[in-house]
Formats: sequence, C-alpha cells, structure tokens
Amino acid sequence: MDDPALAESEHLHALSALARINAFSGTSAQFARAIGRIATSGPTLPRPLRVVDVACGGGDVTIALATRLNRLLAPGGPAAQGSAAAGTAAIVTGIDMSARAVDRATARAAGAGVTGVEFAVRDVVADGCPPCDIAISSLFLHHLEDADSERVLRSLADAARLGIVISDLLRTRAGLILAVLGTMVLSSSRVARVDGPLSVRSARTPAEYRSLLARAGLATATLRRTWPERAVIEWRRGPDRGTA
Repeated sequence: MDDPALAESEHLHALSALARINAFSGTSAQFARAIGRIATSGPTLPRPLRVVDVACGGGDVTIALATRLNRLLAPGGPAAQGSAAAGTAAIVTGIDMSARAVDRATARAAGAGVTGVEFAVRDVVADGCPPCDIAISSLFLHHLEDADSERVLRSLADAARLGIVISDLLRTRAGLILAVLGTMVLSSSRVARVDGPLSVRSARTPAEYRSLLARAGLATATLRRTWPERAVIEWRRGPDRGTA
C-alpha cells in the first residue's frame, strides 16, 4: 500500500479494505477512550481539544474519532467534567504523505457531513508533527525502521502538549493468523491480502516496543495489548512539561 507506483484503483480499494478492518477492530473507540483519559487528567479540558492523526491514510479512523470525541467531550458529555463551554469540543487533523489518500479522506468527511475534522498532506518523517494537544498514530510505526520510528515518536512528543496515543500491530502467531483470515473475510483487495500478513511480520513485540519507547525518551509510556493483537501505547507529558 506504500508503493507510490500502485495504481489509483488498487490503492483506493486497499484503503476501503483497511477502513473495514479498522471498524471491525474498534480502532476509533480505543483511541477515543485513551484520548479521553489523557485530556481529562489535567485541571482543565482544552476547548477545543486539538488532535493530530499521523499517517491517517483514507481518514476512516480520523473521521470516526472526530465524531466520537465531539460526543464524548461535548458540554455535559461523559468526559466533559461538567464543562458548559460551547462550540466544537474537538478538532482532529489527519495528515498523510499521500495526496491521493488525503483527497479521499477529505471527500469522505464532506460527504458524511462530519464537523471537527480536517486533512492535510504532510510527511511526518521529513517534516515532523504539527503542534497539537494530543498526537495519535494507527498502524504506522511497523512501516518504519527503528531510527525513523524513534524520530517520529520524538516529534510527536515534542508537538503534543498533553500526550500521545499509538495503536499498532503485534508480531505474534495469533496476529498473523488474524491478519490472514481478516483480510480474506473483510476484503477482496489483492493489496490488502498481501500487505496485512507482511505488516504483522514487520511489526514489533511488546518488549521491542518498550525498548523503542525508551530510546525515544518515552520510558514512562504504558503499553496494553488489545483486540485484535494490537499494542495501544499511551504517554502523558509530565508536570515539568519534559518529554520523559
């Protein structure tokens, strides 16, 4: 799916397959819960909460997350701490280096009438993460070698005022089986059926993620194993506003 020579029709077909896999995996719900914990851990709730979704692809998680956060953090909502402030509760900005993916995401958001979401073309490895309250990333780090992964993690931590949330694959036998079965059942995309198992083989173990986080200066981050064989990493900025 990362091949720039991939035909547009195949790329869009694969993005649609990934959207179905993300929906089945409950990715946006997992992100919303983690973001809610971080956003409401301080004395005040940022209004609006600004979230950057790094390597957003076709924007399915970004769009679903914006909808969830604006319900969760709305005045009187379950995580709003009784706030009575009006206006958009959260703005989620999806960034991706693929202009094709960003165009698709923008069109999907407009077609669905979703507010509090926007998209931009940006290469986070080369240009870093833009400033935000919370930076997130889904199924991205396994595409990167350790050096680039460390660079991206540091960039997210530097950019995020409150914290970061990462969701990615675990390299396990169960994960490989789920990737093979999931892409067969949920998609007819040739690219997705090849890319899914390859992605699991390129992913990291929990110990490897923790080592990577430590080298990136995020040793205080927590890692939880979640369905379906994914790691959800949460890091909160300390009171001294340092990166560790």
